[in-house]
Parts: sequence; structure tokens; C-alpha cells
Amino acid sequence: MLAERGLTPRRRFGQNFLHDHNLLTRLVDASGVSRGDLVLEVGPGTGTLTESLLDRGAEVVAVEIDRDLAALLQDRLGESITLLQGDCMEPGRQLSTQVQEAIGGRHFRLVANLPYQIASPLMASLVLEHNNCLGQWVTIQSEVADRLLAEPGTTAWGPLGIIIQAAANVKRLATLPAKCFWPAPKVTSAMVELVPNGGLNELDAHAFARFVTKLFSTRRKQLGGVLGSQVLAEAEIEPTWRCERVDIPGLMRLFEIVS
Repeated sequence: MLAERGLTPRRRFGQNFLHDHNLLTRLVDASGVSRGDLVLEVGPGTGTLTESLLDRGAEVVAVEIDRDLAALLQDRLGESITLLQGDCMEPGRQLSTQVQEAIGGRHFRLVANLPYQIASPLMASLVLEHNNCLGQWVTIQSEVADRLLAEPGTTAWGPLGIIIQAAANVKRLATLPAKCFWPAPKVTSAMVELVPNGGLNELDAHAFARFVTKLFSTRRKQLGGVLGSQVLAEAEIEPTWRCERVDIPGLMRLFEIVS
């Protein structure tokens, strides 16, 4: 399809097309999409995953930044999808206005083979700002999946994984070798599931995210020198600890005390 239009994958858009149909089916199956469900797909490429979603009877809002691929999708799928050409994110890491207008406040699922550069900000934005997102079923860089699934005390434990885990249950569905994509990337990928758990409903989610991000900018320092012994005593955390040792409930206690 690309060759017929004189196109090749564009690295600047992170275009690595998932061509393994078994894995595509597994992603759609895991999402539980059925007739009448609204699905947001970011980076639909040539529309292979999009067709699988349509076969399940889903209503698809597809967002494609590449003008040429958007034209290809328009010719292929026409009126069967809502196709938005442009970036799915706006400055400030907000879901774009055109995407929000297309969703219209309805419940939706994100099902996508995400371009690597957009994955982290998009996933974080959805868990922090969009309670109408019923879950995310995506393929991402394996290193990012490791951060999402990290545990306290590990080097991968940091703001992204903490924010996501505080708001959603995270599960790795599969590891995807490079040969599953065309062109093959230089890294392995992972298929993950994020289902909201309501963990941040009682907190100011954005303020908690800012607190965690700022705290981990001092991750080499002992917490006693960063927050003070009185705060740590109230939170029942040792002042000699560094932030990477603190689990999510502990971070929430610290946030509430500091707030």
C-alpha cells in the first residue's frame, strides 16, 4: 500500500507497523471491545488494527499525524471511521481539542500500537485527566513497560510508573520481538493493559503527580534532608531513606502531609 503511493515509513513519526495478526487479535481480545464501543486509536498507520476494531463493531476515532497516511486511511476506510489528521497531544501534554471534541465526553477505550515518542505523555494524560477512559490496551517500548510495572527499591521506580500505578492496574500481556514490526525497531516492545482503579479519586491527581516528579528530582538525597524529620515521622518513614524506597501509599501519605 505504501509502495503504490511512493511512501516509506517515517522515523520522525515513530512508524513501525505491527504486522503480526495473531498479536493484533490478542490486543483487541484483551480490550474486550464489542459492538457499539467507542475506541480511540492513535497512530493507525495503514489501518490494519483499525479494521480489526471495526470487525468487532466498534466506533473508531483514529488520530494520524502523517498527512499521507491519513489520506491513505481516508481512501481505504472512508466513512467507517472518524479520522483526525494531526497530533493527538497539545502543548502542556494535554489531549488535543479535536480529539476531545470527537469523543464528546463519552466513555472510550484506547487501543493502539503507539508511536514510542507519544506513549508516556498520552498514557499519563488519560489516567490523570480523563475519567471517561475505561482502559488502555497498547503496544509500547519494553523499557517503558518496565517502568510502568516497576517496584519500590528498583532503579526503574520513578514518576511515570508511580503515577500510572496509583491510578490504574497495570499488566504486561506479551513481549513483542522486533521482527513483529516493519520496519523492525532496534528495541523490543511490550503489549500492556491499564485499567483504572480509582486510586487517585480522593486526591488532586495533578498535584500528586507534580509532587512525585519534584521529589524524584532529588532521588539521590535522603528524605530527611528534603522534607524534614517532622514530616517523615508523621508519615512513619525513616529519614535516612531515599524516595525510591517509598511505595505508593507512603508517597500518598507524604503528599497529604506536605499539602
